Amino acid sequence: MALSLNKVTLLGNVGKDPEYKVTPNGTPLCKFSLATSESYKDTNGDWKTVSEWHNVECWRYTADTANKHLRKGSKVYIEGK
Repeated sequence: MALSLNKVTLLGNVGKDPEYKVTPNGTPLCKFSLATSESYKDTNGDWKTVSEWHNVECWRYTADTANKHLRKGSKVYIEGK
């Protein structure tokens, strides 16, 4: 039996162009911010949108793929821990 669960699923828009680096030992690293939004009706019946920001790090092959395909405003689906 697992003692804990560490999983996240995000669907949102990239906030700025990814920052791509290679560590001194040669491992690719890609960092970017991701905005997720939630819309709801308030008590007056007006639609409100609340955004949350997430800092995302991708390593190795995933970092190369993210750097190649993602740009500011890109919609992306992410699963990770």
